[in-house]
Amino acid sequence: MKQVAVALAVLFLALAFVEAAPKPPKVLPPKKVRCTDHHFTTCFHKEFNCPSTCSSNCTVDCNSCQPICGPKIIKPKEVKCTNKLFPSCNKKKMLCPASCPRTCVADCGSCQPVCSPVSPVYTPPPPPSPIYTPPVQVPPSTTTPSPTTSSGSVTATPNPPASEASSKRFGRCMSKDYPHCYQRRLACPPTCPETCHVDCVTCSPVCSCDKPGTVCQDPKFTGADGLTFYFHGKKDQHFCLVSDTNLHINAHFIGNRNADIRRDFTWVQSLGILFDNHQIHVGAKKTATWNDALDRLSLSFDDHPINLNETEGASWRSSKDGVTITRLMATNAVEITVEGNFKLTANVVPITMKDNLVHKYGITKNDCFAHLDLNFKFYSFSGDVDGVLGQTYGKNYVSRVKMGIAMPVLGGDKEFRSSSLFATDCHVAKFTGKGNQSSSSGFDFADINCGSGLTGRGVVCKKR
Repeated sequence: MKQVAVALAVLFLALAFVEAAPKPPKVLPPKKVRCTDHHFTTCFHKEFNCPSTCSSNCTVDCNSCQPICGPKIIKPKEVKCTNKLFPSCNKKKMLCPASCPRTCVADCGSCQPVCSPVSPVYTPPPPPSPIYTPPVQVPPSTTTPSPTTSSGSVTATPNPPASEASSKRFGRCMSKDYPHCYQRRLACPPTCPETCHVDCVTCSPVCSCDKPGTVCQDPKFTGADGLTFYFHGKKDQHFCLVSDTNLHINAHFIGNRNADIRRDFTWVQSLGILFDNHQIHVGAKKTATWNDALDRLSLSFDDHPINLNETEGASWRSSKDGVTITRLMATNAVEITVEGNFKLTANVVPITMKDNLVHKYGITKNDCFAHLDLNFKFYSFSGDVDGVLGQTYGKNYVSRVKMGIAMPVLGGDKEFRSSSLFATDCHVAKFTGKGNQSSSSGFDFADINCGSGLTGRGVVCKKR
């Protein structure tokens, strides 16, 4: 009987010890989650268990098709291009990026969703800084240290899409003849925050309008005789700018019709250049929303596309043909050189919201009319050279422009019209693809700046 009592006591003590021991926590089954975005067909409605580190607080990243810890991810907004001018992108659906999942637009030009679209309301640039000192103006010199121009090319720091008024631009001296200033990067003055260049002589940023002979607002040609005139052209047509025995340059005009003045606002969209038995194409791609960081240049040599790395100084060269193409900026600016023939600088620029409001172009947000601003340097012409610009270098040229009026206009739409970008069938064509027999290669032709001007009245060229 005593042994039974002892056994019962031991049993009671064991039961008491077990009850007093801490109980293990209750293990809950992991939460089940699913992808609910039907755009991700391979992951849609696929079920997952939350990870052990967040068994009750996770969501599914439909893009990677994996459960992740944290709150629910904001569902990206779906946007699409609605511009028929871009058939390859029209009606194509896209999802907003993670950086702006609910506030993006479709850029039809690049066919990509873009954060922070250009504001439809123009915001004027900030007032001039009180500490800015205008650069010293240097008159054009009759003697230059070398055939290389003393001016650098406009360059821009790639920025994320932002309002045009807030974008900063910079100039850089690109001439090695001025080592004290070469490659120096200087901010554009407040008086021209969007367009400037660096005068390598004074090593200071200068507004385009302050430089003798540069393009500024008016669509003017200034030929070899120093006279200035306008050439309107017509939208969606081609015109011969230069035609000589071994150089022919056509320009394709784009534009918008203005019913009030019964003519087109026009800009140069692309060039077709012929020399020897070669062809060079340089153009501006159609663009809806402008972004400096996106390259909108189109280049080809003998029908073969040229794809330059998007870094300043990247170049392509055909040694046997003497052709060099070099980026002056990471995007939208190149220099094309054909040894012994010509040098061309081309910049792709948009019609800004400010330009549109001031000049009443009637341009919509679907197309910013990206076009070319051009700078020419010619090394060899015959005495019979012709074309809208080329004729002014002819040996027997007499200006037909009526001077002394507010807007002297050169006619000749039919005379200079070509059937296509590389056609040599304009009435004044001289191209044979052979070297000039009566060349003026010993003469130092002036640099010629060409652009479409702010008033949209056609191509603009001026001597530098």
